[in-house]
Amino acid sequence: MNHAPHHVIEVRELKKRYRLGVIGGATLGDEIRSWLAKVRGRPNPLVPVGGELDAQRAGEHFWALRGVSFDVQEGEILGIIGKNGAGKSTLLKLLSRITTPTEGTARMKGRVSSLLEVGTGFNPELTGRENIYLNGAILGMSKAEISSKLDEIIAFSGIQHHIDTPTKRYSSGMKVRLGFAVAAHLEPEIMIIDEVLAVGDAEFQRKCLGKMKDVAASGRTVLFVSHNMISVRSLCSRVIWLENGQLRMDGPTEEVVRSYLHTYTASTPRVEWSKDDAPGNDLIRVQGVRVQQAGGNSIIERDEAIQVHITLDNLQIEDDDLNLGINVLTDEEVLVFGSTLRENSETLPTFRRGTLQLACEIPAGLLNSGNYRIHVNVFRSQKILFRVQDAIAFTVHESKRSVSYFGKRPGVVRPALRWWFVP
Repeated sequence: MNHAPHHVIEVRELKKRYRLGVIGGATLGDEIRSWLAKVRGRPNPLVPVGGELDAQRAGEHFWALRGVSFDVQEGEILGIIGKNGAGKSTLLKLLSRITTPTEGTARMKGRVSSLLEVGTGFNPELTGRENIYLNGAILGMSKAEISSKLDEIIAFSGIQHHIDTPTKRYSSGMKVRLGFAVAAHLEPEIMIIDEVLAVGDAEFQRKCLGKMKDVAASGRTVLFVSHNMISVRSLCSRVIWLENGQLRMDGPTEEVVRSYLHTYTASTPRVEWSKDDAPGNDLIRVQGVRVQQAGGNSIIERDEAIQVHITLDNLQIEDDDLNLGINVLTDEEVLVFGSTLRENSETLPTFRRGTLQLACEIPAGLLNSGNYRIHVNVFRSQKILFRVQDAIAFTVHESKRSVSYFGKRPGVVRPALRWWFVP
């Protein structure tokens, strides 16, 4: 006798709309202050300085999700991928009941444990141990049930020496460790995990991926959002791809990931933004990025040096407390390397206002042939101000060959090493 698949998550025509320029207050007093400021023609006191929206956009509706539908079976590990702003986090918040949909339904069967951002569900004044009991109680577990899992949770988190310290003193990495340990060990029927694992170190990420596989093997369900396609491929049997708030593709992991990467690694070796659209903030903006061979050719061959040129619009910074960097990634989301302006020099001149041109060079013969993308990072006071994700993408072509070709060599980098016989 065949049994129909048992769906633990059923999402039908889910929509979420936000009204830009409308900010709700946390209390009645906030709402009154906001109203009085509007009546008097003053800035909204609930909006941070410099955070006012363009008047032309105030009141516009922004659809974070637009008619998303899918089902998830019991014991399935579903990957959710898409670029920033695609609607992934909004979907998880709706499924976690953090916010409500504008239209549509999302039905969940069983207890849901969510880890959406660092420290989710933690009371900063309580210790790590007290927060474990608090989270268990929220899930509807008895104190005895939580106590039976306590030692396992603490051991998995690896923060035994700090378990009785208030979590407000935890680093972001410690919060992620404890948060994941709680989410995974308190036996929810459905686990919802966002990209927060990126905060942990490589060893802890491997532990988390292994634990999620164990959770699914025991018949529970995992929803996993990540930009790391290696993790998605190793963990998920099925993936949904969100784009502009809509479901672009739903299917087997390899098929969806391949289509996603192919779309976003199309070669775009040059990009420029208008002043209104340039990424950044009120201090500095990135006006353009381009990649080319050292001689200026846009067709990049493996045996030529590669130059990355970045144009900045410096609006306010007039000191030397600024740093710029790039991350170079493969089309498989593998980080090849990162580099920053100041890593080889601490005595750079003070930045001047206006348009600035910066460039760096990747040595000839370092990168293997293939597709790459570049993130641009802007730092101040050793903290990241903002990141331009996937600023550009480019292809390194195989150089003209003077010897026999045996196919593409494996590996991300392909330096020409010197070999010799040792006498």
